[in-house]
Amino acid sequence: MGNLWFPSLPRRGRGRCSGLVLKARDTRKGRPLRSGYTTGACAAAVAKAASMILLKLPLGAFIQIPFPDGTRVYFKLKEAGLEGDTAWASVIKDAGDDPDATNKAEIRAEAKLIKEKRKVLIKGGIGVGIVTRPGLPVPVGEPAINPVPRKMITEAVLEAIKESRRRAGVEVTIIVPEGERLAKKTLNSRLGIMGGISILGTTGIVIPLSDHAWKASITASMDVALASGLKEIVLSAGRTSELAHMKKYRLPEPAYVLMGDYAEWSFLEAKKHGFEKIHLCAQWAKIMKLAMATPDTHVRAGAINLEKALSFLHGLGIALPERDYNTAREMYELIKDKRWFIKVCKKAAAYARKISGIPTRAHLVSYEGDIIARSE
Repeated sequence: MGNLWFPSLPRRGRGRCSGLVLKARDTRKGRPLRSGYTTGACAAAVAKAASMILLKLPLGAFIQIPFPDGTRVYFKLKEAGLEGDTAWASVIKDAGDDPDATNKAEIRAEAKLIKEKRKVLIKGGIGVGIVTRPGLPVPVGEPAINPVPRKMITEAVLEAIKESRRRAGVEVTIIVPEGERLAKKTLNSRLGIMGGISILGTTGIVIPLSDHAWKASITASMDVALASGLKEIVLSAGRTSELAHMKKYRLPEPAYVLMGDYAEWSFLEAKKHGFEKIHLCAQWAKIMKLAMATPDTHVRAGAINLEKALSFLHGLGIALPERDYNTAREMYELIKDKRWFIKVCKKAAAYARKISGIPTRAHLVSYEGDIIARSE
C-alpha cells in the first residue's frame, strides 16, 4: 500500500464537495432535499484518483473532477493505494435524499499503465453489469457504463495524465463490490443488463425525487422493447399490476414497462416509438383516474375527487349509493357487477388511445393482484 497524504477539507470557492445541498425540488419536514451524485460521477472520481497514484502524483483525502456543465466537484475518498502495478481508489456514493438503490454503495476503480500513449481504456469489473439486449446506448457485450460516465471518466483520467507530463496510457476498471446484489433492486435484468448495476448519469448530479430519472427509465425500457422486435407493450401503474398481467398473459419480458404515474407522458412516448398496441394495467384508483382523463395519476397532482368520481360512475350507468366516500376503494367494494368494471376499463382505454393514437386494451387489477376486468 502506498502512503497517502490526506489534507483538510478544500477551501470555499474551489469547487463543490460531495454531500452538499445543490438545489431542492421538494421539501421533507420543512428542509430542502439534498442532492447527490451519480454512479458515473463517482466512477470518474475514483478513476482519476487511482490514475494519480499510478502516475506518482500527490493525492489527498479529496479528489476534484470536471462535470459536464463545466463546474468542478470534490469527492471524499474512502480509501486508496497501490499494489504491484495496480493502483486503486474508492468512494461511497452519496445520492442525497433520493431513494436510490445504489446510495451508500462503494464505487471503486483500479488503474494500470498500458502501451498506448495518452489513451484511456475503460473496463467493467465485479458488480458492473453486462449489456445483453439491444436498444441501450451501450452495445451488447459491453459493460453497462453509459456514454456520459465514459466521457467523464476519460476526461478525469486525462487530467491526471496531463498533470503527470507523461505520455502514458491508462486502463481503468470500474468495480462495485455489492453491485450484483444491488442490481436485484433495479430493473436492470428487464433491460438485459446482467451481473451488476449500471454506471449512469447525464449531468453527474442526482436530483431527489426527479421526474427525469423515472422518465428516462421508461424511455430505456421502450428502447429495449423496440430493439427486441416487439410491436406491443404493457404499461403498468405499479409492480402488482405488472405481475398480474405477466401471470395471465406471459408476454416477453421486454414488453413490460413500469410507467408509474406518468400516464400521458408514457402514451406519447409509446407513440414516438411506433408501437402498434398498448396493454394498460392498473388497480382501481389509478384506472379510475385514467378513465377520467387524468394525465398524471400521482397524488401530488391531486387526490381523486370522490364527488366527481361518483358523478362520473353515475354517468356510466353505475348506480352506487349517494353518500360521502372516504376512498375510491369504498366505491370499488360496492361494485358487484363485472360489467361495470368493464365500462371503466373502456373509458381508460379510450383516453390512452386519444393521447397516443394506438389501440389500447385496459386491464383492471384487483387488490389481491388478479386481473378482474378488461376493456375488450
